[in-house]
Amino acid sequence: DEVTIDNIPDILDVNNLIQLLVDIGVKVRKLGEGKYSFQSSDLNLEYLHSDGFVMKCAALRGSVLMIGPLLARYHKAIITKPGGDKIGRRRLDTHFLGFKYLGARFRHIDNRNVYEINADHLKGCNMLLDEASVTGTANIIMAAAMAEGTTTVYNAACEPYIQQLCKMLNSMGAK
Repeated sequence: DEVTIDNIPDILDVNNLIQLLVDIGVKVRKLGEGKYSFQSSDLNLEYLHSDGFVMKCAALRGSVLMIGPLLARYHKAIITKPGGDKIGRRRLDTHFLGFKYLGARFRHIDNRNVYEINADHLKGCNMLLDEASVTGTANIIMAAAMAEGTTTVYNAACEPYIQQLCKMLNSMGAK
């Protein structure tokens, strides 16, 4: 279904992430200042394998937040080391650990320096994160929202952003 989100900041990283969503086939409409609608009914998953997708992900830290939803809905995702910020080391270990707990498998493709992530189906579980990563927690929650069974995340981040994400997912039918 179409999702409307308000209060979206007009900043370069957010605009680049919106463009990346458009590139994979999300229908995006700007409804007003900071207000957009998104509908992902017909995605081009082949684009995930393109050099263009990999290059855009490598330039945008926020691209990592596409993994959880893609894994949950389509059982596959592709990721390269995301860039975009200069605030220091930003590991993906917590994301990967959470996805593995849910049943995902990883394959590194050396010549492209990307990871293919696959899961025939995701299964809920209890997991202890090695750090309270905000983006890691968000990504895991988005993947777990469509997993079979219940997932409990210990050492999860609890920032308002995470709480808002949970409220939004619940309003969309998650439990």
